Amino acid sequence: MTSDPLPKIMITGATGLVGSALVLRLGPVVVLGRGAAAVRARFPEAEAYSWSYEKGPPEAAVFAGVESVVHLAGEPIADGRWTAERKRRIRDSRVLGTRRLVEAMAALPRPPRVLVCASAIGYYGDRGDEELDESSAAGDGFLAEVCREWESEAQAAVALGMRVAFLRTGVVLSSRGGALSRMLGPFRKGLGGPIAGGRQWMSWIHLDDVVGVLLRILDDPHISGPVNAVAPESVTNADFVRALGRALGRPAFVPLPRFVLRAALGEMSQVLTSSQRVVPRALQRAGYAFRFPRLEEALSDLLTGR
Repeated sequence: MTSDPLPKIMITGATGLVGSALVLRLGPVVVLGRGAAAVRARFPEAEAYSWSYEKGPPEAAVFAGVESVVHLAGEPIADGRWTAERKRRIRDSRVLGTRRLVEAMAALPRPPRVLVCASAIGYYGDRGDEELDESSAAGDGFLAEVCREWESEAQAAVALGMRVAFLRTGVVLSSRGGALSRMLGPFRKGLGGPIAGGRQWMSWIHLDDVVGVLLRILDDPHISGPVNAVAPESVTNADFVRALGRALGRPAFVPLPRFVLRAALGEMSQVLTSSQRVVPRALQRAGYAFRFPRLEEALSDLLTGR
């Protein structure tokens, strides 16, 4: 007698910071992305398929046996100035990419049970000192507009009978990539300091907790809708850079004025200057236990391994 095959988990964006960490935790998965050969070389056990949203929905065959989809794909946001073309690619990779993915699942005889779609706390816009949870309204600006459209496309999967969650991720801390790794060079040289005055709130999360949150959402049938993937402790930018300076044993007093950022990065500078004081209310209600709820603990783990 043969046993039924184990349900499969599909991941898009598997070569990114969060996606690669998730693949390593899950083991064999189905990976959907632009370069199947590169994915197979990096994750030999993965079942990899090539797909580009510009060419239409993925083929039905890639969903064979798939019960859960974690959709993390999207053009990098903080890789240089936002030209009109870059903004189009940032939006289309998320909005059209999600639309095509849902279209493919809608055509299946039996769609997967769960869709976890990436989003971001950019949904809330620049909100000063206001405390924000999942019930807070969307903000203004390019990123907020993209997040609203992105989540709306994923929401369409609810009509297919799927449980849908949106992962509104804060600043993901990792020494292997992302914002923190970019900051380490200047800070280790004593050139770090507050950005644009440092009063803006930063809502952050350790990479291990992002993976932990994703696994919890996949396993918990009671979690759906928006989920703020941030640690319980938000800090101001000034507090963040002081903590990073202490962790590295370096001064952190060199300011980076707003006008310098704006001149260098244009509209993209809002990624660094927007204030978002976000609370992980949905995760707290679900009883999720953060591995790294406090910034000092997260930085110590990432920078010293203690």
